[in-house]
Amino acid sequence: MTSTSSDTPWTPPAIWTWNTASGGKFASINRPVAGATHERALPVGRHPLQLYSLGTPNGVKVTVMLEELLALGHAGAEYDAWLVKIGDGEQFGSGFVEVNPNSKIPALLDRSGPEPIRVFESGAILVHLAEKFGALLPTAPAARAECLSWLFWQMGSAPFVGGGFGHFYAYAPEKLEYPINRYAMETKRQLDVLDRLLATRRHIAGDDYTVADIAIWPWYGQMAQGLLYGAGEFLQVEQYTHLRRWADEVGARPAVQRGRRVNRTFGDPADQCPERHEAADLDRPGM
Repeated sequence: MTSTSSDTPWTPPAIWTWNTASGGKFASINRPVAGATHERALPVGRHPLQLYSLGTPNGVKVTVMLEELLALGHAGAEYDAWLVKIGDGEQFGSGFVEVNPNSKIPALLDRSGPEPIRVFESGAILVHLAEKFGALLPTAPAARAECLSWLFWQMGSAPFVGGGFGHFYAYAPEKLEYPINRYAMETKRQLDVLDRLLATRRHIAGDDYTVADIAIWPWYGQMAQGLLYGAGEFLQVEQYTHLRRWADEVGARPAVQRGRRVNRTFGDPADQCPERHEAADLDRPGM
């Protein structure tokens, strides 16, 4: 790894201006202003729940949640999952911005009531669905507090893993020693937090499987299995034995396997289901 691209240190200017791309694989999706860049209405399917997303870890949280609810027999959790191509800037279309002013996936439009309800931020979507269907979120005060604490731990911690470690290790245009070391240290600390926790309990919030597991598995479960950023060896994930036990157990759930494939456009074609509008979409060969 090299520490800098030049022997001359960069000095920040008095006023920052956006006059160059941020670099890296996802440079085209980053800009310093919000709002729509073009008119584009969102498609609407026949189900009450309309999901606009992509098969990233944040998107997988919601599709796993919906598939778990369906597996529990909640027919009202049937959904249309529309693919949002963030590399093409579809998240900046006017329709998407109306559902999520922050222009990030996932975004949910709940059309089951008299007035549509928009819900954005993956953690908020999980809580909305859990409360709507009375499932996967404890109701006893202490258990609920424990579950929500870990859910929001994930929401606050994962940016260090994705936007920090993942960006500089896998996507930045050059390898820089300082940020990779900084975020690798924090990522391993977080993995250790979970490993110590899961040495004492079966699931994240206790004995029962909850939205905390659903939120944490796409990020930390897949990382413990060596499936994120090609960084398993670098981070020595095999040492987190309790976390890996949990990751494998959650990953083996049929609803998790189904949800992981929804809005997925990379990897093995057999694992991809770019859009999902009925359960059979996940049962077709090559979908």
